[in-house]
Amino acid sequence: MLFSSLWKSRYKTHFGAADCWWRPGLVVLLCWSCVTQLTCGNGTFEESKHIVIQRDGEFDMTYNDTVTSENQTIYAFNHTVSRNKTEGVRVSVDVLSQNLKSPILFVVRQKQAVLSFQVPLILRGLYQRKYPYNHLGRTLCQPPTKAASETQYFFVDVSTLSSQGTNYQLRVSRVESFTLQTDKTFSFTASPSQPQYFKYVFPEGVDTVIVKVSSDMNFPCSVMSIQDIQCPVYDLDNNVAFIGMYQTMTKKGAITVQRKDFPSNSFYVVVVVKTEDEACGGPLRFYPLRPDELIDAGNRSKILDVVVSPAIESEVYVMGMLFCLGIFLSFYLLTLLVACLQNKRAKRRALFHNIADTSPAETGKTPASPNEYGSLDSTVSSEAVTESAPSIDSATSADNYGYMERSLENVGRSRQESLSSIEEDDYDTLDDINSDKNIVRTKKYLCVSDLSRKDKRVLSKKYQIYFWNIATIAVFYALPVIQLVITYQTVVNVTGNQDICYYNFMCAHPLGALSAFNNILSNLGYVMLGLLFLLIVLKRDIVHNRALSCNDVNALECGIPKHFGLFYAMGTALMMEGLLSACYHVCPNYTNFQFDTSFMYMIAGLCMLKLYQKRHPDINASAYTAYACLAGVIFFSVLGVVFGRGNTVFWIVFSVIHILATLLLSTQLYYMGRWRLDSGILRRMVYIVYTDSIRQCSGPMYIDRMVLLVMGNIVNWSLAAYGLIERPNDFASYLLAIAICNLLLYFAFYIIMKLRSGERIRCLALVCILFTAVVWGFALYFFFQGLSTWQKTPAESREHNRDCILLSFFDDHDIWHFLSSIAMFGSFLVLLTMDDDLDAVQRDKIYVF
Repeated sequence: MLFSSLWKSRYKTHFGAADCWWRPGLVVLLCWSCVTQLTCGNGTFEESKHIVIQRDGEFDMTYNDTVTSENQTIYAFNHTVSRNKTEGVRVSVDVLSQNLKSPILFVVRQKQAVLSFQVPLILRGLYQRKYPYNHLGRTLCQPPTKAASETQYFFVDVSTLSSQGTNYQLRVSRVESFTLQTDKTFSFTASPSQPQYFKYVFPEGVDTVIVKVSSDMNFPCSVMSIQDIQCPVYDLDNNVAFIGMYQTMTKKGAITVQRKDFPSNSFYVVVVVKTEDEACGGPLRFYPLRPDELIDAGNRSKILDVVVSPAIESEVYVMGMLFCLGIFLSFYLLTLLVACLQNKRAKRRALFHNIADTSPAETGKTPASPNEYGSLDSTVSSEAVTESAPSIDSATSADNYGYMERSLENVGRSRQESLSSIEEDDYDTLDDINSDKNIVRTKKYLCVSDLSRKDKRVLSKKYQIYFWNIATIAVFYALPVIQLVITYQTVVNVTGNQDICYYNFMCAHPLGALSAFNNILSNLGYVMLGLLFLLIVLKRDIVHNRALSCNDVNALECGIPKHFGLFYAMGTALMMEGLLSACYHVCPNYTNFQFDTSFMYMIAGLCMLKLYQKRHPDINASAYTAYACLAGVIFFSVLGVVFGRGNTVFWIVFSVIHILATLLLSTQLYYMGRWRLDSGILRRMVYIVYTDSIRQCSGPMYIDRMVLLVMGNIVNWSLAAYGLIERPNDFASYLLAIAICNLLLYFAFYIIMKLRSGERIRCLALVCILFTAVVWGFALYFFFQGLSTWQKTPAESREHNRDCILLSFFDDHDIWHFLSSIAMFGSFLVLLTMDDDLDAVQRDKIYVF
């Protein structure tokens, strides 16, 4: 306290009076210290001067100057900024000196932003490669102004730490065409060190626009970005992904921009050329990797065009949705019309039968008793519902098919008994004839009656498992899929990285959080037509069960045994294909492509099983076996997508498994399951070849089956050889092609053998076949247009993007969705109606093939 009081007293005494002169001296001393440096060397202080040169800069004038560590040059510019007119300012710098040890630092100070860069600019590539650029061009961010007109100043500071003089050129110019005009194409040149960006302002009444950037040059690879109006603008290769939406591009790039995402009603279109082409699928040149080695990137200038066009309006969205609904609702109306016509014809036919049965004087025949034919007048027979009504003579004449010789007491058992307590393992009508299964199934000519001996209730229960299993699979498969694609879409919206999803960006119409709503909407047909098919099957099932409960002869004794479980499974699979295809198109890429194809495999497999079940109801595969095999197919699909690209070992293993599976299945089909896979299989094969081919030179016992299986093996072996040689990148589509080829082969064989056996195809089934074939042809045409492909990089995929072709809303792939859903629905109807002509034919007169 004592020293404190003494100090205060001295301060007041001596310095209080001299306060008028010591403060200016202190200011001078501080200013002098700012421009001098005292350095200690060898025990002495040396003074070094740092010169600051300030110049008034002029636009469109080139300044040739030299900078060293001892001088710093500041260029002062001013320009008038108008609220109604946006004018860009561009700074171009070129360093003329070579072999610089220290770069030149340029700092541009504006009202609300600072831009700094060094020359040479060092941009890094993969593996820490360094690319120097001596010529730079940067556009300055224009701060917003609220005044009608305002003069703003900015300064360009040039400095270096190099003691040697470094020559440089500086030019500041105005960018007259800084603001993009709607529907007007603007051309410009960009490079890694000279990025470009332009401003676009939403016109009145326009809420969504599409920004399209194109070039005639594939490479160099470039990036287009959409950023909000704010400073700084991220316009270099190493920071362009920090903000906004962006995508890589070679020749084409397009981003749909909505006004609601930009509160200022304007945005920047930024185009940056990358230092390397690897991101766009280009070659990556090999360089020896040495520490701190600089690599000459060469000429990487690229000429580009940009155009901003208004996107579709809300009315087009409404028209697209109404068009989609209208197409598929028309199938409901057409089905209802056909059902009404069928019911009308069935009632007329039933009335005519009743008149014939109650007029013995006219017909000369005794009316049939219920004990002989069942309750003929109680309900409409299943034959009438399926449009396969026979002639009056065939329906009333018991001598034609020997109905009088058959007792209905055993066959026409009550259908009211519950099926829930019956299991196939507990109830098998073949137990009594186990000894002659081999005899029955290995006859040279089999009839459907030979392979439909099991109790109908047991088989119905067995095939209903197909439906319940696929419904369970659908729930457990769809829930994580939906969760995953929602996550994908969230990541795209948050990060702005549009390289994650492979859209057709030229025709991707957003709605809410969905980036390509049109691709999702077009999958509605699968769901609606799948539901319609389920309703048709349900109607047939109800009518058939009603006929069975009334002991109708045609339902009990004639035609292909009707089991609807597989049909229900097919309809469910079609609906799930639509749902999962929509999920896939939320963010299509190679990691979730199996969502779009898994139920395609299911549909192909179920259709082949249904074809086989028609003539082999007793020995068709169980649901557990079938779905286990389909699970194996999907497992290989995933392995092929992940590991199959260019992997020779994988393709060898898959081809061997494919060929072995084909041989095993062929043996199973040829011998109707009456063979054993054990240690003696090779010995038996050699014996059969010796006795049948060498010793007797006899032909195959089952010629028709042999022809089908030989053709099937040729097709499958050829596909296996193609896969092993070509090794296609799209393994999932290759696997789907195998399934479709086998389905088409079996389908064609079935129709040919049906006609060859003297059977005929009804008018309704024939119309379905022709209609489906035509629709499949058009559908495949649009499928092979290939608007995008995840087999390539996102930039290369965008080269295939094209504009909308239907209602300015749907593209080629959407039309594929429309046509393929209709074609699948038609294919299901063909399977459902193809054997309606056999509904009045005894099963012991229907051949198995």
